[in-house]
Amino acid sequence: MIEIPYWEKYMLTLREAAEYFHIGEKKMRQIVDENMDAKFLLENGNRIMIKKKLFEEYLNNASVI
Repeated sequence: MIEIPYWEKYMLTLREAAEYFHIGEKKMRQIVDENMDAKFLLENGNRIMIKKKLFEEYLNNASVI
């Protein structure tokens, strides 16, 4: 299986997003729980995926996380 670098992926798992954005997994889960209707989230079965570019926009507009 070919491993694709995080910066080339369209979507990231919570763990990958935490590593990529240097945010703790616990904090990532809190952000997801508080923003369940956000456009940067995609549910794949029971797995939550983060749309990387949209999450970057969310962070750019946030003053505190």
